Amino acid sequence: MYIGTNKILRVFIIFLAIMLFLAIYLYYTNRTNLNPLGLTLYGNIEQRQISLAFNANERITELFVEEGDSVIKGQLLGKLDTRTIRQQIKKAQAQIKANEAALLRLKNGSRPQEIEQAKAVVNVAKADVEHKKKLYNRYTNIVKMTNGQGISKQNLDESRADYNASLATLDNKKLALELAEIGPRIEDINQAQAILKSSMADLAILNRQLEESYLIAPADAFVRARILEVGDMASSQKPVYTLALISPKWVRAYVPEADLGKIKQGMHANIISDSFPDTPIEGQVGFISSNAEFTPKYIQTEELRTALVYEIRIYVKDPTNQLKLGMPITVKLRD
Repeated sequence: MYIGTNKILRVFIIFLAIMLFLAIYLYYTNRTNLNPLGLTLYGNIEQRQISLAFNANERITELFVEEGDSVIKGQLLGKLDTRTIRQQIKKAQAQIKANEAALLRLKNGSRPQEIEQAKAVVNVAKADVEHKKKLYNRYTNIVKMTNGQGISKQNLDESRADYNASLATLDNKKLALELAEIGPRIEDINQAQAILKSSMADLAILNRQLEESYLIAPADAFVRARILEVGDMASSQKPVYTLALISPKWVRAYVPEADLGKIKQGMHANIISDSFPDTPIEGQVGFISSNAEFTPKYIQTEELRTALVYEIRIYVKDPTNQLKLGMPITVKLRD
């Protein structure tokens, strides 16, 4: 009875030894497949961030997202008070209509009625010239006939001045008629066109300022911080949100000088986080620094902090945002 029990115990021990051997074999086989180079690095997740601000100075009326929310490119994130800018736009639109009317008036030239009116004014001026000419001639004859006694010198001088003034007025009215018949100068038309273009440019600037009253997400991202609130005064110097871009995202790690020759750009890697140790994420070496530096204090042990290392970046695709900014990461490089 004792011999049979001893034999069963030996068989059981042999079975356990075999199972332990298989477990160890499978563990190291799997470890080799995940990390065939045998090179393991440690680093942290990094990604680009945006400090997003309004490009206008107005009061914030609405904000639509909170910390931790995901946003897509083109999504509306916030709004400013637009009442003032909308009134300015209405004023600019009215100014454009006035400038268009002025330009059209110049292009159309004088109306027939205006030309007839100018002709009538010329005729009136001609009649005035004839009247004052006759009066001046009569005074001159009287002076000759009376040897200067019939008309005072002052009256004669005043008549001569009135006659000369009427001649000047007639010339002026003739020029006005000629201008009415010719129409506006090309320079005046060009000036009116320039004024119209300037007013249209002013309207375009105001419309652009209206667009800038809306805060739009520039890329797919996650909201890391909401800095301002509804009622705050916005400006281009005061960020409203801090956004962390979904892509690109990378692991910043450091390679000892002795292992630098094993790493090549484009090499694949398994990215393993403490939060998801059983679900590695695919990564690829995208940057290898050409400058050596001392190991950062937060990366290595005290014994290795004085060793020279090279920075590398392993880019990862993480559309579900599984890897967070600053998260510690284990990198297992593959061929």
